[in-house]
Amino acid sequence: MGMTLTSPAFVQNGPIPQRYTCEGDDLSPPLAWTGVPAGAASLLLICDDPDAPRGVFTHWVAFNIPTDLDGLAEGAGSRQGGVFQEATNDFGGVGYGGPCPPRGDRPHRYRFRLMAIDHLLDGLPAHARYAQILEKAKPSVIALAELVGHFGRPSTR
Repeated sequence: MGMTLTSPAFVQNGPIPQRYTCEGDDLSPPLAWTGVPAGAASLLLICDDPDAPRGVFTHWVAFNIPTDLDGLAEGAGSRQGGVFQEATNDFGGVGYGGPCPPRGDRPHRYRFRLMAIDHLLDGLPAHARYAQILEKAKPSVIALAELVGHFGRPSTR
């Protein structure tokens, strides 16, 4: 059995509750995983929107997550307290920025991807971005799990 990624807040391909979006409290959702391979030295978590109008939009990159964790609590992307590192998202901030598609667009897909990596990701700049982290991690990914949720915003409030 491979690595799995789930959330008690939403099911695979289901709607992401408003609480975890720009329309709500903008908290990162609780996440749980199983099956981290024995050879993993760290975990990398990415949340992005492949349906964004200008291409893939990165909402959250958390890296060097300890492999002895079996998930992250609600809001971990806002108050992680040094347990792991976070990259600059495409909103221009560090940490989690929730789903926030343009008003009136069809619901967008939000991919939460967890990667097991065979080493720690070090030597990155303080405000590293997704591309820098992925470039360093990609050759060392030994397992991958994905959870997809959907969120849309009506044309008017």
